[in-house]
Amino acid sequence: QVQLVESGGGLVQPGGSLTLSCVASGFTFSSYTMRWYRQAPGKERELVADISGDGRSTNYANSVKGRFTISRNNAKRTVFLQMNSLKPEDTAVYYCNRPRGWWGQGTQVTVSS
Repeated sequence: QVQLVESGGGLVQPGGSLTLSCVASGFTFSSYTMRWYRQAPGKERELVADISGDGRSTNYANSVKGRFTISRNNAKRTVFLQMNSLKPEDTAVYYCNRPRGWWGQGTQVTVSS
């Protein structure tokens, strides 16, 4: 059974930082690209970043490029999203995703003063 469990969300002031984690189980973690998505109230879910199975290739949405960093630790079956210089428009529920329709429960990130 595939499981993805996110953590690390919270309330942060503009300009602050947070690191999200997603622990995976139930599949061969290193074989899969992993993705972070987010969904803000009233908006569609959008792809934030992805990382290849070996961690060598990453891609970012233009809106987060230069501020967010995706990484993974295959030994710990964990994917991370380091978020710096956070803006109010980054406020959303952040989801971990494995291709073919597997999602975590989401973690809320709120950027507000």
